[in-house]
Amino acid sequence: MRAARILTLQNGMLRISGFLAGLAVCVGACAQAWPTKPIRWVVPYGPGSTDILARLIAPKVGAALGQQIVVENRPGAGGSVGSEQVAKGAADGYTLLLGTAASHAVNPALYSKVGYDAVRDFAPVINLASIPNVVIINPQLPYKTIPDLIAAAKAKPSTITYSSNGSGTSQHMSAALFEMLTGVKMVHVPYKGSSEGVIAVTRGDVNVMFANMPPSLPLIKDGRVRPIAVTTAQRLAAFPGLPTVAETGVTGYEVSTWFALFVPAATPEAIVQRLNREFAAALADSDIREKLMAQGYTINGGSPQDLGNLVRAELVKWARVVKESGAKAE
Repeated sequence: MRAARILTLQNGMLRISGFLAGLAVCVGACAQAWPTKPIRWVVPYGPGSTDILARLIAPKVGAALGQQIVVENRPGAGGSVGSEQVAKGAADGYTLLLGTAASHAVNPALYSKVGYDAVRDFAPVINLASIPNVVIINPQLPYKTIPDLIAAAKAKPSTITYSSNGSGTSQHMSAALFEMLTGVKMVHVPYKGSSEGVIAVTRGDVNVMFANMPPSLPLIKDGRVRPIAVTTAQRLAAFPGLPTVAETGVTGYEVSTWFALFVPAATPEAIVQRLNREFAAALADSDIREKLMAQGYTINGGSPQDLGNLVRAELVKWARVVKESGAKAE
């Protein structure tokens, strides 16, 4: 009787083991067969600089995967709305996220509550690219340098207005860091997208913007906005005469915006690695590189682990800036 019970337990374990082995084979086979339908790439911001990158890369990667990659704008709460949607989505490789320093480093500190954990709820795939922000002014205003802007803001606190593509975005935080380091007080006017914020400067609806470079370039060339500085540590090759904010006397100031690919945390590792390879190959394509660099992007790349390390470091950096600057979500 005792032997029969043992035999029954052993058979039960064999059946369970067989089930688990089959499940492992299924997961591996599913990942290997992936993708078998179109892939959705969520951009958690409105039209502007962020989706320019996605729309340039998506066709190349889609062709390599044999499936269309559909770029979808899901703006709201500085990138939190679209990011939460992906975090809670199916981890099957058919939903991607274009995350940024805002969605994955600033928002957890800026908002009292976001619907995701930037580290726990996502699998990092690849750091795609980064861009500088450029400080642009309505050309009808007298400010021609950063010291001019600082002097005006100090003379009449809380009268200089600046636009952004939403609370917590790099544009907002570029200005918040500027306020923190210079001691000035300006008024934040968030818009739904980068393009809307830049156009607000041209119309005179706001005075200044720490804008992403891509949507600003055409208006800079047309003279519809006046650039006075860039936010990066080094001057840009495309604008060698344009100083950095730090050069003008704002010591320690440096901001660049990174754009990276994430998927829901439980996505199979085989799919994560495949995505990393295909997106790296797209970034290495000469035509893609030329187009991105013409828009002001710096190509990054790297492993999923590299991106994970970046996110953790940026979370620490921007938590400090949010706390010390007193920046608020609006």
